[in-house]
Amino acid sequence: MSEHTTRVSSATRRRTALAAGAAALAGADLTLKTWAQVNLADAPVGPAFAQLRLAFNPGVAFSMGDTLPSWVVVAVTALITAGVAVFAWRTAPKSKAAAVALAVILAGAAANLIDRADDGVVTDYLRTGWWPTFNLADVFIVCGGLAMLALSWRPTDQEPDSTPT
Repeated sequence: MSEHTTRVSSATRRRTALAAGAAALAGADLTLKTWAQVNLADAPVGPAFAQLRLAFNPGVAFSMGDTLPSWVVVAVTALITAGVAVFAWRTAPKSKAAAVALAVILAGAAANLIDRADDGVVTDYLRTGWWPTFNLADVFIVCGGLAMLALSWRPTDQEPDSTPT
């Protein structure tokens, strides 16, 4: 097997794993959103400082853009999600930590996009009492972003590839 074939198959495996991980995590979030819509419709559950409470957000983070037409929010969300997906696909990170962080970000973005596509709102269900209500996809996006930020500060052990392409 040539070196080029090995690189291609290795990149394909990394891409497939990243996409599968993102799909599984997005599925988990969408399942929880469905559960919340069924089980939290009548009343919140839990103490005020950590409650499960059903809410619907027509905007994005912190309800920004909630007065915009829903098609605008869906379109912008779709563009951002597509950008993350293209970046993840093209980079196919060799670092497992970077691949997981990208998969987590992509999962959150895709799950919120899928949830929003039907009616223009995102289902939220996690309420702390001092922070706006959010969902697991939001946690994915924030934690994945923080992980990518932390990874960007980590020195790399690899020499740049000087082979002409």
